[in-house]
Amino acid sequence: MLKDLDPILHSQVRLAIMSLLISVKSAEFGFLLENTGTTKGNLSFQLTKLKEAEYIDIQKSFKGNYPLTTCEITEKGIDAYESYVNSIEEYFKEFKNNKNQKL
Repeated sequence: MLKDLDPILHSQVRLAIMSLLISVKSAEFGFLLENTGTTKGNLSFQLTKLKEAEYIDIQKSFKGNYPLTTCEITEKGIDAYESYVNSIEEYFKEFKNNKNQKL
């Protein structure tokens, strides 16, 4: 039986954020904004969802006179991401096997 997909990660923007953070461990808001192609408001909303799930930590500080938001993936976030990717792979394998059996 196929595993249920994590509803937190089963969102295009949240999955993009986690995919970026898994490779860099931490990133500034501007980097995430540029690489996800979403709006500031939507990115902020999605970051809050990930923080509430304890998948990321958010640090607020200043760089000169400007506010700086930095996001870092947590161990729980790494585990959730890896589990999600493994579940998706299982879906692909299952459906590929089903397709081959019917041929």
